[in-house]
Amino acid sequence: MTYEETLHYLYNQLPVFQQVGSSAYKPGLGNSEALDVFFDHPHRKYHTIHIAGTNGKGSTSHLLAAILQQSGYKVGLYTSPHLVDFRERIRVNGEVISKEAVMDFTQRYIEPTRNIHPSFFELTMMMAFDYFAACKVDVAVIEVGLGGRLDSTNIITPDLSIITNISFDHVQFLGNTLPEIAKEKAGIIKPNIPVLIGEAEGEIKQVFIDKARCENSPIYFAEDIKPIIHSRLEDSGKWIFESNKYPNLTGELGGFCQEKNAATVLAAIELLQQMNYVIPDKAVYQGFRNVTKLTGLQGRWQRINDIPKVICDTGHNIGGIQYIVRQLNSEKYRTLRIVIGMVNDKDI
Repeated sequence: MTYEETLHYLYNQLPVFQQVGSSAYKPGLGNSEALDVFFDHPHRKYHTIHIAGTNGKGSTSHLLAAILQQSGYKVGLYTSPHLVDFRERIRVNGEVISKEAVMDFTQRYIEPTRNIHPSFFELTMMMAFDYFAACKVDVAVIEVGLGGRLDSTNIITPDLSIITNISFDHVQFLGNTLPEIAKEKAGIIKPNIPVLIGEAEGEIKQVFIDKARCENSPIYFAEDIKPIIHSRLEDSGKWIFESNKYPNLTGELGGFCQEKNAATVLAAIELLQQMNYVIPDKAVYQGFRNVTKLTGLQGRWQRINDIPKVICDTGHNIGGIQYIVRQLNSEKYRTLRIVIGMVNDKDI
């Protein structure tokens, strides 16, 4: 099969959430655990960092990957969904998985794993884990697909778990209230594994505290660590963050939401350093300043044209859209035109 034929096969033989919605969602870890045994637990061959949350987990994942990369680590990055090319989901040091690797994995393993009946996400996740092992990465940053507790990525035992924030999304799977959604996201908290919460208060914060106590997991809140003293968004669209440790830190990613994401990443860096990760100050500056070049990140208040000014943003739920509305209110324009699209589980 050619690369295009391989993708056609994957998309049509395995249920894909972005195409068919809820019928592609397979809650539970049974398939993932069966695949994990079949592939001999590839994720145990390198360190991992696990990132969940309703919004911000993509930016947080890419920022952390960029910083670790600049620190000299060989870094795997698994995210979803992709925007243009399937290979965006699986990267090593910013380079997407090769077409040949995608074709080879599919041709070798589709038939032997057919009796497991994996979903598209389950099989492509295992493709990533197996590829990272083959590439001998030092650490892989793994983004949760949907929820946490029952997400197929939850078979890993990371060095650090991160939950960015909680908002309404995928309520038919995760619950109709924010505490219910928080309980699902808190499912990535593992026994004795530190967890960092980017943003939480009230009932939601208590959900995380209670779960961490049950798992005997050290819990940290970025808002308590306060890694950023103050920040400002420049006319250029870039953030300037002021921190005791990283003064005048330039963040390439635009968008109001990046202030919270930056605080989460800086808090995570502090915790990873306590775990003996070697992360020089220079790597933090370089990662923040060059994250799109280093990781290929797209779609975060991304300016794709100047005249006329065209912005692309992948916000797709209440929490994300609220930031976009705030940002649009700060823009100056004669005419605002919006093109919006969403998958069929969204509250239009």
